Amino acid sequence: MTGPRHADRPSHTEGSPLNPDELEVAPGTHRESVQGWVPELATEEELRIALEKAFDYRGDISLTLKNGNKMEGYVFDRVAGPSLQTSFARVLLKDSNERKKIAYADIAALAFTGRDAAAGKSWEAWVKKYWEKKTTGEGQLSLQAEP
Repeated sequence: MTGPRHADRPSHTEGSPLNPDELEVAPGTHRESVQGWVPELATEEELRIALEKAFDYRGDISLTLKNGNKMEGYVFDRVAGPSLQTSFARVLLKDSNERKKIAYADIAALAFTGRDAAAGKSWEAWVKKYWEKKTTGEGQLSLQAEP
């Protein structure tokens, strides 16, 4: 005994309200540009939000500490604790390999001063450029990122 085939179901035939091509498309995400942004850090929540964005940012930021010291670098890690004193950002300082651990409570100001290294770049753009170079025989092809 055989039953109806899966492909013969009404939802899989022509005229069906379900279009598989439309079902496979997922909406993209909008990535806001924070390059050049100097957030107000009036509240604890604003500081936490700014430091989360700094962690997601792919460029350098400038920090001014409450003791007056200034530093510029890349936020490569953060630990969000229950208070500002127990929350930390880890920064790779610009122009050196020194890493600093800075308590959120010590931060007076923050600015997104560096260029976002990945702005406007996508995997599709890289692949297109790769294949253009490959077909013309231009340069040394490598799977390594360009500087």
